[in-house]
Order: sequence, then structure tokens, then C-alpha cells
Amino acid sequence: MDKLRRVLSGQEENEELGLTAQVLDASTLSYSTRVKWFVICFAGGILCSILGSALLFLPNGVKLFAVFYTLGNVAAISSTCFLMGPIKQLKRMFEKTRLIATIVMLLCLVLTLCAVFWWHKKGLAIIFCILQFLAMTWYSISYIPFARDAVMKCFTTCLS
Repeated sequence: MDKLRRVLSGQEENEELGLTAQVLDASTLSYSTRVKWFVICFAGGILCSILGSALLFLPNGVKLFAVFYTLGNVAAISSTCFLMGPIKQLKRMFEKTRLIATIVMLLCLVLTLCAVFWWHKKGLAIIFCILQFLAMTWYSISYIPFARDAVMKCFTTCLS
């Protein structure tokens, strides 16, 4: 359990940095505080996404749906910053294995809001929300070893 705490808090990598590690450790949150804020942020993200989905069926609900769904995804991504720290999170987001998924996901977040507020294209906003979901799913499974390979194998098997 201690090893898991060290990995999630980034201490394992920081031990090699000497003085920098002491500065980083002094400014970090405790493990329990990190977990609490992760849960709060992640639950808030889920709540925003569900609320946005419920608001979809109201008049002018597409705008609310797009905003709440996008906020939910941003909160879900931000929640992991509490577990591993913002710098480590950004480094992992832009690693070679998840670079395309990260770019597509961030682009779809922005394009969803553009479609609703600037272009006034509700159908396009829904398409971008679907693309957000797919990109977020692909990004999320990149953290599970061999998950992408399994998904691709299932996908190609289903198509054959």
C-alpha cells in the first residue's frame, strides 16, 4: 500500500531529484486529501455529465447539455491531477501513446462549445459531444495495460 501511495503522489520519481523533491513534497497535499479531492472532482464531473444529459430534452437544452457535458469531462480529467499532480498529469497526457487521443479530446471540448455558442449548430454540438465521449474513452483506456489492444481485437473480430 505504501508503494501505491508513493507512486500516486509522485514521490518515487522525486526521490532522485534531491532538493527539488523536498520543495515539491513541502507543497503537496496529503494522500488522504488528494483522494478526497479526486473523488469530489470525479463525482462532480459525473454529476455534470448526467445533468447535461437530462437537460438535453428541455427547450434550448442542447446548449446546456454541451456546457455541462464539457464541464463534466474537464472535471473528470482534472480529478486525476489530485492523484498524480498537475505536472505529471500533463506529461502523461502528452506521452506518445496518448498524444492523439489527448489532442482529439481537447479539440472536441473546444469545438463542442464553438458549435453551440458561435456557430449555433446544435447537431454539430451533439456530434462533438459523441466524439468527446469516444476520445475520452480511448484516452482513459490508455492507462490500462493492453486495453487498447483488446478493444482493437474485439473491434476487428466484430467487423470480420
